[in-house]
Order: sequence, then structure tokens, then C-alpha cells
Amino acid sequence: MTVRGKYHNTRVWYAGYTFDSQAEMRRYQELCLLRAAGNITDLAVHPAYPLVVNGVVVANYVADFSYIETATGREVVEDVKGVRTDVYRIKRKLMLACHNITIQEVEA
Repeated sequence: MTVRGKYHNTRVWYAGYTFDSQAEMRRYQELCLLRAAGNITDLAVHPAYPLVVNGVVVANYVADFSYIETATGREVVEDVKGVRTDVYRIKRKLMLACHNITIQEVEA
């Protein structure tokens, strides 16, 4: 089943998950291959991060994926981007300020 989104993306359902675009689904398939090869661990789909400033939850950021690189032990938070909205740009800065996490953007 597919549903057309606001930015002309096509929402798809695959492997029990709802992805906002076909590009996001393809990236999930790539990450599954990397996990099977042992290159990444702890793959999470749509992990949520609270964005707290001075004890107040300002917003929540829901990433597309997060995982651990096996070789380095580094946590990676990914977002498959086609359109960078103003809200996304603010949340990207808040992720860095609140969690010291730089979001890795994957082109759609």
C-alpha cells in the first residue's frame, strides 16, 4: 500500500515498518545488509530523542535510523533527506546542542 505525502514522497510499508519514502525504505534495506555483514549493530528504526532545553521538553526528534558502527563503536543517527524544512534545521541544531549528536544526512 502506498500513500502520497506532502513533499510528493510515497509512503511505503515494508518489513513491519512505515517509511516516509521509497528512498528511506531502500536505505533500511542497505542497513540490513550492513548489519548482516557485521558492519553495524543495534539498528533502530525511527528512534526518538527528546530535545530538552533548561529542563523543558521543547520538541522530540524522530530520526529515520540509528546504529552502532562495529569498527569504531560510534553511534550514528541518520535521516534520509529530500527536503530540509525549517523545522528540521532547528531540530538538527537542537540534537547537536542537547545530545552532542550530528545527524548524518543521506540524500534521497
